[in-house]
Amino acid sequence: MTLLARAPLEQTDDEIEAVSSHRPRGNIRPLSPMPDYVEHRNGVNEVGKLSAEAVVREYEAAVKEIEALGTEQQLAAKNCEVMVAGVHDMIAEIKEFAAGYRDQGKRFFLQIEAVSLMTMEVRDTCETLKKKIATDTLSQ
Repeated sequence: MTLLARAPLEQTDDEIEAVSSHRPRGNIRPLSPMPDYVEHRNGVNEVGKLSAEAVVREYEAAVKEIEALGTEQQLAAKNCEVMVAGVHDMIAEIKEFAAGYRDQGKRFFLQIEAVSLMTMEVRDTCETLKKKIATDTLSQ
């Protein structure tokens, strides 16, 4: 019974190629330069350097996305400021329109009262004239 698997050193080149060819190569990004706020210390081995670089690059990529979000927020804030300015202009126009409308209402109010006073004066004049005519007719 040979249930034990072969040691990795005994794998053939075809087996190694088959295993390594299954790795998705599209996900591998070209290395970007390291950020200027970090530098390797003396004595760190190659694995440590590569690991540290990989981590700081991932953090830097996240920072770029965070900064991009900040830029989007600034643009949104500017759009809001433009909208608020537009609203203030609209409010000023509404106040001006309301004042004009109020003035027109006051003008109609005064006209109606003037006509009402004139009508009362005409009635009083007519009543006075009727009485005068009646008095003059009776006295003749």
